[in-house]
Amino acid sequence: MSDEATNVQGSSRSTRGLARGLMGGLSRFLLGHGLFLVVLAGAVVIRWIAVRGFPSVLWFGDSNTYLEGALHFEPSPLRPGGYSIFLWLLKPFHSFLVVLAAQHAMGVLTGVMVYALVWRGIRAAWPRRGVWLPGLVASLLSVPVLYDAYQIQLEHMLVSDELFTFLLAAGVTAVLWKPRRMSWWVGALAGLLISSAAMVRSVGLPMLIVVLVCMLVMRSGWRAMAATVVAAVIPVALYMSWFHSAHGKYAITTTDRIWLYGRTADFARCDIIKPDPDVAILCRDHLTPVPGTAPAFQALWGDDSGFKKVPGWMYNPKANELAGEFAMAAITKQPGDYARVVVRDTFRSFEWERKPYPRKSTVEEYEFPVGASLRDDHALRAYPYGGKTAQARVVEPYGDWMRDYQDWAFVRGPYLGVLMAVGLLGVLVRVRRLGGEVLLPWSISLALLVVPAATADFDYRYVLPAIPFAALAAGLTFARRPRPAVAPPAAAEPSSPEPGELSDDSEPTENREKVGR
Repeated sequence: MSDEATNVQGSSRSTRGLARGLMGGLSRFLLGHGLFLVVLAGAVVIRWIAVRGFPSVLWFGDSNTYLEGALHFEPSPLRPGGYSIFLWLLKPFHSFLVVLAAQHAMGVLTGVMVYALVWRGIRAAWPRRGVWLPGLVASLLSVPVLYDAYQIQLEHMLVSDELFTFLLAAGVTAVLWKPRRMSWWVGALAGLLISSAAMVRSVGLPMLIVVLVCMLVMRSGWRAMAATVVAAVIPVALYMSWFHSAHGKYAITTTDRIWLYGRTADFARCDIIKPDPDVAILCRDHLTPVPGTAPAFQALWGDDSGFKKVPGWMYNPKANELAGEFAMAAITKQPGDYARVVVRDTFRSFEWERKPYPRKSTVEEYEFPVGASLRDDHALRAYPYGGKTAQARVVEPYGDWMRDYQDWAFVRGPYLGVLMAVGLLGVLVRVRRLGGEVLLPWSISLALLVVPAATADFDYRYVLPAIPFAALAAGLTFARRPRPAVAPPAAAEPSSPEPGELSDDSEPTENREKVGR
């Protein structure tokens, strides 16, 4: 046979070998991740239907503030302006469809992060169970994140929640990817992401503390922790400088104590706390409760709100001072009542039915609407930002499909409770490691439920960001650390072999490998 024929045969065998290798790799990939690809495709299709049915953003009470900040590139004294910066970055596209696409993409990517972390954890813990088991468990736990109808509706709204959840999930993913071998730059990345989330929603600041404590538990290393702290300072410092340039004060908002006052309006009794006369304008125990409206909502936004007696309303820094003094007096002199309302509103998250709280009209804003309209004050900001895409429209039958889907496809409170309970079990079985990797997502999910109840009020919007972390904690519960192989007892050091004997090191490699197997 000629050299040319030999080369052709060798090349053909090499090609067939490469093809078999590619097909084998593809088969293993589909076996391991095929189910999730189906789940992911379904989640994308549902969001596509939502965009077809509702071609523009849905509005909420906070939307005006965020869009005003994006149009004028100015931080609001009422709320952190990180979401306004996000809208400002997308402003050159002059399209709300781009905003919708970005927010729905972040929702899908959050589910992908949950899947990836659970898959890695289970794959490492059960390496001999095949590639299908990690994909099955991780796919199931990504479903609550990817398919919750209220989550999809929230991604469709002009509010900060989806950006906040995505940034926080990305920061947690950076920490958990290699928690015990974390590089300093990964810690810095986590600090930047979580601090940026705090500039989107102020509830993110306590999450930074949770992350640092859990990094200490997981022994991530002092370099990574130091880099996390240093990097976290950067977004805060930049934002506070921006706020100072607009309002003459280094702060994130000038209303942080006002929300806390709203929390205490539920139980505060002025005959107990005895406030000063200038603070007493915020007393509400002499007023008749408004049926169907939460006390906090009425105290802040109602016609009888004490802030309407303050010149400049909530925008006056004096209002924040009065609210802080009132709230701290109520908490310190009525600690039992404060604890009661915090526990009560935390457990609202686990109820089966969604109740009309803080009021019916607010809960209705979290549902895909039947008709479409744009209020005049919304239109004044919507058209300069989004042009024709600002027009409110509902396109049938897609809109009807989404409304029907939202009637049943969501994570009810008890289901969230099950995820939290499984995550808590994962923390408890790792008690010797203080909860291990499960502690971080479980603590984040718990904090996302408790902190709003302790500092503002309960709202169904505030429950949704906790779901990805509860699902992640539940998944990592099954990703136990594999037991290290037990080394055989050390034998006595062999003496030099006699002539004609074989030493251990001289045993043929093939035989040693058989013994090892």
